[in-house]
Amino acid sequence: MTKPTSLLVTGGAGFIGANFVLYWLENHPLDNVVVLDALTYAGNRQSLVSVESKPNFTFVQGDICNTALVERLLTEHEINTIVHFAAESHVDRSITGPDTFIETNIIGTYSLLKAAKKCWIDQPRAQGQVPLEHRFHHVSTDEVYGTLAPTDPAFTENTPYAPNSPYSASKAASDHLVRAYHHTYGLEVTTSNCSNNYGPYHFPEKLIPLIITNILNDKPLPIYGDGMQIRDWLYVEDHARGIELVLNKGEVGENYNIGGHNEWANIDIVKLICAKMDQAFRDNSELIKKYPNADKAQQGKSVELITHVTDRAGHDRRYAIDATKTVQALAYKPQESFETGIDKTINWYLENAEWWQPLL
Repeated sequence: MTKPTSLLVTGGAGFIGANFVLYWLENHPLDNVVVLDALTYAGNRQSLVSVESKPNFTFVQGDICNTALVERLLTEHEINTIVHFAAESHVDRSITGPDTFIETNIIGTYSLLKAAKKCWIDQPRAQGQVPLEHRFHHVSTDEVYGTLAPTDPAFTENTPYAPNSPYSASKAASDHLVRAYHHTYGLEVTTSNCSNNYGPYHFPEKLIPLIITNILNDKPLPIYGDGMQIRDWLYVEDHARGIELVLNKGEVGENYNIGGHNEWANIDIVKLICAKMDQAFRDNSELIKKYPNADKAQQGKSVELITHVTDRAGHDRRYAIDATKTVQALAYKPQESFETGIDKTINWYLENAEWWQPLL
């Protein structure tokens, strides 16, 4: 099994991708990392500013659907590992405009697979060489498995796919393409399916950063339906650790579920954040000067901003990851509980307004 030494990280300026890049360069300082990102609305170059000056870091703005560009990067940088995060990921956007999800998540993944097969398998064989070891790691989601009833067992790697939104359907299709390129062409692949991530650099349209930033601007906190949709939450750095284990120890051709063992109803998360934000303003008077619009938080009444709205079409009721395989095979264990992770997340948003305010 080859060890990653030169990585192409697609979507590396997005939320999970950027956190992975920062984690990888901190823990593998001798490895080369090339980020390929189209810098659409969810990609933010500022998330990578702390590593921009590193000689072993390269940023390329470009589209994963540009197969020729991917081939050039694989060759020029002698890439032996692709970590594929690039994806359109917001379910609401997939409902109102599914075209870009099909283009990026399916066609884009196919483009990467074609380029990897050509550079890592076809060209060496055409030159009479044995292909070198490589790895195509595909980052997927628990949403491909569909929805769970309250008493159903959590998703395992053997749970049948049953996607319910254009987003999850496009991710399911990309998962199948990755599997097919392994079984048909011998491309060395792994796939991980993760639960809901949260943490620093999260685009503020997603639930947790939306609630935090709306409280700071005294705006309504929208809750779909009754708010009893349950999700398994994973701190983003724990996700990076899980992918690191898959890259270093995972078996080629295998899927690994990466979860946080933290099932929470949406409404309970929102109420928890409200309480923690109120406490933050009580404990630190400087926050009142920094965020003068946060009237309800200053009064200790953030919960009054909660507003129930019409439920999302086809809204899955519950997701939950069973990460037993990953725990047993790779010795994976999340380091953050939801309580400690949410504290770190809230503190990061309070301290980094210059990152998120322009995005609003």
